[in-house]
Amino acid sequence: MYSYIVNGGKRLSGEIDISGSKNASLPILSASILNKSIVKLYNVPDIEDVHVTIKILEHLNCKIKKIKDKLIIDSSKMEDKMIPEEFMRKLRSSVILAGSLISRFGKACFSYPGGCDIGSRPIDLHLSSFRKMGIKITEENGKIECITNGIENTQIHLDFPSVGATENIILSSILSDGKIVTIGNAAREPEIVDLCNFLLKMGAKIYGMGTSSVKIIGVKRLKSISYSIMPDRIEAGTFLVATCMTKGNVKINKVNPEHLKPILYKLEEAGAIIQTEENSVTIRMTKRPNKLEIKTLPYPRLSYRYASYIWKLTFNFKRNFYYNRKYI
Repeated sequence: MYSYIVNGGKRLSGEIDISGSKNASLPILSASILNKSIVKLYNVPDIEDVHVTIKILEHLNCKIKKIKDKLIIDSSKMEDKMIPEEFMRKLRSSVILAGSLISRFGKACFSYPGGCDIGSRPIDLHLSSFRKMGIKITEENGKIECITNGIENTQIHLDFPSVGATENIILSSILSDGKIVTIGNAAREPEIVDLCNFLLKMGAKIYGMGTSSVKIIGVKRLKSISYSIMPDRIEAGTFLVATCMTKGNVKINKVNPEHLKPILYKLEEAGAIIQTEENSVTIRMTKRPNKLEIKTLPYPRLSYRYASYIWKLTFNFKRNFYYNRKYI
């Protein structure tokens, strides 16, 4: 069992580079198989979820070469296989591969995320959306099989703006060759926009990305490209809050300040002094943070994760949440 021992009591200061986004990398890795050729990805984070996704792709006979933060993915000889339960247990978001497999092979077979089909299932919205697209779904003995002879023209209105369901609908309809799928109440997160930008560069037709109404017109084929993953706004938000908690002074590089607006506004309200440039944010806190009121709503408003970080900052400050002795 891993553990972290933090000896605190010091202000954070200096500069830090932010790595590539995990929540953008995983769906883009899934989408990389759609061109049936080679994709080169840059700024891929070196994290366990990415490692598991690579293992899944290799299990499906993709050839992958890793050079630092660069991945070269060759899916030209990819095989249609079931995603093993051991991978689904390790990585719940591996369900996003279903959309790409449906788009490429006309079918996908996998176990329930977590290996159990009892009780509330986070993929129900994915499956109901697939059915509306004309995909036949069989659920038996903890396994899910999705089969289609072709996506149907359809309009899907999501019950809530689910990131995963939005991504799976987009991925499953990309190679439908002229069919039109419209998503209402679509998720609007920057990671979805990054996925769409990746697909557009390959030759996909997607309209309205970043809004609540997204339209996909299927194409016949996609081309090989190189693409750089967006920076991780959750990682950046963590360093922003940690700097405020320690009354520090930190410059955060390789970020998109537009993605950080919700948390930047709240940290300014808490008393932080913030300066933004094109690809960086400098934050300085000279006093104890002010108390805040927070409401959590889907993006582009304050996200749950950002809100939880700020809550720890404002209400647990006396308890030294990250540090074991009083601040200096």
